[in-house]
Amino acid sequence: VQLQASGGGLVQAGGSLRLSCAASGRTFSSYAMGWFRQAPGKEREFVAAISWSGGSTYYADSVKGRFTISRDNAKNTVYLQMNILKPEDTAVYYCAARRGGALPPSIRAVVAATGYDYWGQGTQVTVSS
Repeated sequence: VQLQASGGGLVQAGGSLRLSCAASGRTFSSYAMGWFRQAPGKEREFVAAISWSGGSTYYADSVKGRFTISRDNAKNTVYLQMNILKPEDTAVYYCAARRGGALPPSIRAVVAATGYDYWGQGTQVTVSS
């Protein structure tokens, strides 16, 4: 599957953005999806994940209550709605897909980048103070 992320940009602190990740192929609904981010000089970190049906989601503590992950399997697209943005949210955001569709029972497995099989190219989000 090929992933194409979009929707990044420059926004003031407190503002909102919605990222989209469009997937190619007919089997999108068989993948669980995740969003990760990487700030300059830092390692890539987990942001949020969603199961194939959308019935299960998981968020990093740093974004819980501010970000919402969702998906539309008919459109082969996963979204990340980001509200109350902070300067520390500034990063390149990547979408990723993992085979199997379900989120693993281990949180450690959900947040590990190595558990995802396909990656998009990233979209820049910059939050000014």
